[in-house]
Amino acid sequence: MNQRPVAVTCGDPAGIGPEIAVKAFQEVGNTIPMVWFGDPRHLPEGTIWHDVTHAGKTSSGLPVHPISFAASSTSGKPTLENAAGVVRAIDAAVASVQAGTHCAVCTAPIHKQVLQDGADFQYPGHTEYLAHLGGVTRPVMMLACPELRTVPLTIHIPIRDVPDAITGDLISETVAIIHADMVKYFGLSTPRICVAGLNPHASEGGKIGREDIDLIGPVIAQLRQQGFTISGPVSADTMFHPKARETYDVALCMYHDQALIPLKTLDFSGGVNVTLGLPFVRTSPDHGTAFEIAGQNKADPTSMIQALKMAFDMGHKV
Repeated sequence: MNQRPVAVTCGDPAGIGPEIAVKAFQEVGNTIPMVWFGDPRHLPEGTIWHDVTHAGKTSSGLPVHPISFAASSTSGKPTLENAAGVVRAIDAAVASVQAGTHCAVCTAPIHKQVLQDGADFQYPGHTEYLAHLGGVTRPVMMLACPELRTVPLTIHIPIRDVPDAITGDLISETVAIIHADMVKYFGLSTPRICVAGLNPHASEGGKIGREDIDLIGPVIAQLRQQGFTISGPVSADTMFHPKARETYDVALCMYHDQALIPLKTLDFSGGVNVTLGLPFVRTSPDHGTAFEIAGQNKADPTSMIQALKMAFDMGHKV
């Protein structure tokens, strides 16, 4: 099998990204090849590493693709000087995947405000920037753990704006992307998608709102006629217990917390963020920079390890 490595971005160097990358390498580096993209000065003190850009040079330490940053870094104290370096690390990792050198990109957490203030970053977050690099307009965020895969239809918007943001086109395009990538990367020939209702009890026949009756239900019926294996809308409070989860492969939810609460309840430390709809594989640990514990050897690498495993598996499906 072609053992192309996973390209791992450094994330914000003042956060836990460098620490969890090293911990993950120590645990799974013998089975999952990986290359860390970042400034070696930002790795935890004492890390053994080697420069993969020097042909013929090998070492047992962490493989590193060096990216020059403006400054050193202090754990827990992000600096605007290093914002441009964070973006360059993302760019280089994605370019290596697009060139076929690496099989997938696994991104460590960034701090959006730091990038926006320090590098004039014009994107709401990682996902939107990766979509830009991949030339796509509608990426889809999926959270995954062994017990559940779940997709929020709408993401970082206020709850009051959710009903107006839900459209037939948004549902249809999201379902098509989920279906395609479940087939391509997860080996499911007929992915089963279950759609959560927006309102309590999926509107209870129209007694609690009309969105599930007038919009979501008819779109699901049309998608079923088109050949998708899709059910719903169903009451969100009954679709995440064990027997219910056996009936579908992916849950499509209407808003952020409806999708993330059940997954984080089932597997808070091991959840993986997967971006569907890109022309390359991207995963990420499902947590933030955690500045408050950076540099204290407290960071749990479980989510990074799971993200690496999923990135490697997905990247070698194609």
